[in-house]
Amino acid sequence: MSEASIPHLGSLPSRLTRLYGGLALYGLGIGLQVRSGLGNGPWDTFHQGVAGHLGLSIGTVIIGVGALVMLLWIPMRQRPGLGTISNVICVGLFADAALFLLPVPGHWALSWLYLALALVSIAMATVLYIGAGMGPGPRDGLMTGLVRLGLSLRLGRFLIEVTVLAAGWLLGGTVGVGTLVFALAIGPLTQLFARRFPLT
Repeated sequence: MSEASIPHLGSLPSRLTRLYGGLALYGLGIGLQVRSGLGNGPWDTFHQGVAGHLGLSIGTVIIGVGALVMLLWIPMRQRPGLGTISNVICVGLFADAALFLLPVPGHWALSWLYLALALVSIAMATVLYIGAGMGPGPRDGLMTGLVRLGLSLRLGRFLIEVTVLAAGWLLGGTVGVGTLVFALAIGPLTQLFARRFPLT
């Protein structure tokens, strides 16, 4: 999903609403998927693994990793925007809030409902915050930075996500059927929302 494929809102208040609404929804999606227990996306497997070893909340690790990833932007000559800084701070805060508020599912059907809602939330959130046009998230910027260095978009994303998934799994992050469902479904779902709900 590229920024060019998602329509942007024009006015500043609308763009800010779209940005922060998207980041809140993204944090909710992370909370739902982690709480489902069925398996996380690659980055959140890593965040969860690091959090378990350091005794920190997942949201705190999301913020810390986001800040560290932004340091990698420097040699790639990537420039952050308001959306980048907001992504670093807000997604982790909203993820922790969601994990605090969401009950642990007591039945497999509820776990799958959490996973389905997580996918919808993250896909819609991507359309919202990228469409605000205020800068990519730190992890997205890392991917586009590798593209600028000569890697294809697909290869850059594959290398990053396989690396963080493997590291997260080794650290004890949850990998399962939800991880596979996330990998297969998040791209098509995001594209679907971009086409059906341009929000212009």
